[in-house]
Amino acid sequence: MNKKTPAIPFSVLDLATVTEGTTLKETFAKSLEVAQHVEKLGYYRYWLSEHHNMISVASSATSILIGYIAGGTSTMRIGSGGIMLPNHSPLAVAEQFGTLESIFPGRIDLGLGRAPGTDQLTAMELRGGRYQTAEDFPQNILKLQTYFSKKNSNSKVRAIPGEGQNIPMWILGSSTDSAQLAGFLGLPYAFASHFAPAQFFAAIDLYRKTFRPSESLDKPYIMPCVNVIAADTDEEANRLVTSLYQMFIGIITGKRTRLQPPVDNMKDLWTENEEEAAKQMLQLSFIGSPGTIKTKMKDFSEQTGMNEIMVISNIFDQKAKLHSYKLFADVMKEIGN
Repeated sequence: MNKKTPAIPFSVLDLATVTEGTTLKETFAKSLEVAQHVEKLGYYRYWLSEHHNMISVASSATSILIGYIAGGTSTMRIGSGGIMLPNHSPLAVAEQFGTLESIFPGRIDLGLGRAPGTDQLTAMELRGGRYQTAEDFPQNILKLQTYFSKKNSNSKVRAIPGEGQNIPMWILGSSTDSAQLAGFLGLPYAFASHFAPAQFFAAIDLYRKTFRPSESLDKPYIMPCVNVIAADTDEEANRLVTSLYQMFIGIITGKRTRLQPPVDNMKDLWTENEEEAAKQMLQLSFIGSPGTIKTKMKDFSEQTGMNEIMVISNIFDQKAKLHSYKLFADVMKEIGN
């Protein structure tokens, strides 16, 4: 693990975002470059998120990509942010992550979500004849815990690899739906405030109120995920973020494209309604120079009482992206001093 954990650990979420003019092979190589870069900067985790049928997102085979990133790094925890459990059988997930943990002991996280990570038609194709829904999510988490348990060694169905391994499990949420479940099970809670900030504060309040200590966690542990676009100046950061704005226009309109280059002016690219909708979804975003981000991050930390922060930086230019992560790491280290 990292030699010294900062006061507030900081981590990365990656979707293996495909930029315009880039091949999938190049996309994966860029993700590995980012992971190796942020590991040197002291980032604590590097998570990859399961999405399907999206032209701009290449992290669909999440467990395979986790293995690729873990194999190219040495100290960070690598995991899922998350695996969309309704798309998979708990046994298959236990075997996949048991295999990862066997190869990379002490470095694998398993974050679990209840959404499909795609549209309903694609979800049906993924699940085949298995009619699992979000309502099955609590039961399937319990199944996963059973497969990882040493007590399951006498069962007729066992997860090998997986059985007896201590793989940290997280509950992911983008609304209040999973907050109570995370609290009830005594599991750490990660919130997708990088695209769904509306219920963030209500969700973490509910999580804290319903939390029950468990074998894995004795008190609540909250990790929000936020957008960070850091640059040497506020002006440059506000230009870089236009790539993210264009991505969110695609989400709002259903006309998705690969991540586009930044532009000098967004006026001709979105309507007033699209601008309002995008900025509502991006309320918990930190855009600007190190000084600007430091002030906002201090306030955010005090408001939330967060235990850790996870950031995603959808920046078109790879050098600018690496620089953004460097600037944010410097900010978090200053806050921790």
